[in-house]
Amino acid sequence: MCGIVGLFLKDESLQPDLGRLLGEMLVVMTDRGPDSAGFAVYGDGVSGRIKLTLRGERLDDVVAALAGKAEVTRRDTHLVLSIAEAEEESVRGWLALHRPDLAVTGSGKRIELYKEVGKPGAVATRFALPQMAGTHGIGHTRMATESAVTTAGAHPFSTGADQCLVHNGSLSNHRSLRRNLEREGLTFETDNDSEVAAGYLSWRLREGATLTEALDAGLVDLDGFYTFVIGTENGFAVMRDPIACKPAVMAETDRYVAFGSEYRALVGLPGIAQARVFEPEPARAYVWERQ
Repeated sequence: MCGIVGLFLKDESLQPDLGRLLGEMLVVMTDRGPDSAGFAVYGDGVSGRIKLTLRGERLDDVVAALAGKAEVTRRDTHLVLSIAEAEEESVRGWLALHRPDLAVTGSGKRIELYKEVGKPGAVATRFALPQMAGTHGIGHTRMATESAVTTAGAHPFSTGADQCLVHNGSLSNHRSLRRNLEREGLTFETDNDSEVAAGYLSWRLREGATLTEALDAGLVDLDGFYTFVIGTENGFAVMRDPIACKPAVMAETDRYVAFGSEYRALVGLPGIAQARVFEPEPARAYVWERQ
């Protein structure tokens, strides 16, 4: 099952409402994935600084240890560190040495990435999603069919700066693909095939491909069925496999572009009655990005 949502705002006046709108879409998808949920929100970036989103316990110890080096936002089990770009290597080194138990769920200039076990509405409330502003975001509700119900297995997965992916489907060749990617220097935290898909796209982008080129290459290299929604620093993208057996619907107005696993996830959006509503075609990359 699993439910996916995405929202890309064209109209700046909607940015204060991004979290509320995305959260409402996420909650509607609860029965497609009631065991865990997650979301990534792209807010304001600060020149010369990056964000690291950490997940784990004893977060107050991290705040104390990095005092003066990081600006901190605490949200339940997650901590967002805003640090100077020049400090990233040293902060990651400190975390690896002193707090290897913490997971870095996302990093980049604008991304904040949260995920936890629980129903989507409860997860959104824990992290105050309705109060978050931003330009775009993606979310996922999970029904764990291939692994245990864990926070680590929840989506989104991030394997590159300001990049993340949510996935509905299953990849049959993710093990061999993972071995190839590890030889290219990528590392993975879970056994989830969706993390491998995220890593594949990060590798393609690192090698110089555009997002569209990376998604097109995946049509050859990824064996299975899938619907992907990918977040980037400047926007988001949607791609379905050539068979496209997983449900998907999109809506576009002059104020936003929205994605949902089902149309009912979109019905609460402003002006949806006047939107161009369509089913994304199989094997076609849809990309919306700000320049």
